[in-house]
Amino acid sequence: MPISGLPPYDDTNIFARILRGEIPCKKVYEDDWALAFNDINPQAPTHVLVIPKGKYCSFADFSAAASEAEIAGFMRAVGKIAKDLGHEAPGYRLLANMGADSGQEVPHFHVHLFAGRPLGRMLPSS
Repeated sequence: MPISGLPPYDDTNIFARILRGEIPCKKVYEDDWALAFNDINPQAPTHVLVIPKGKYCSFADFSAAASEAEIAGFMRAVGKIAKDLGHEAPGYRLLANMGADSGQEVPHFHVHLFAGRPLGRMLPSS
């Protein structure tokens, strides 16, 4: 059941179609809980999208409705991907957009992993 105020999960979104194998992707990692693939419009030398395999629209939806195993498995996958790609020591950025105001383009919860160059501050210091 969707979180109050969120639309129901859309099975036609592009990430759902990628998970079903209807659309190809350049896979970086896959396990029981997550699929990671290169972004088709990279914003950094490394720009990987990590998506849970379950049907979740947002972080609120994922954190409320996913099982403890799904949450732990997804979070461990994100950390493993960053480490396996060699970005743990030099650093990387994780970003998750939620809703229209943030610029979320696909209504399937996902995390962007950016790395491969100094990324600078995300927000100006006050």
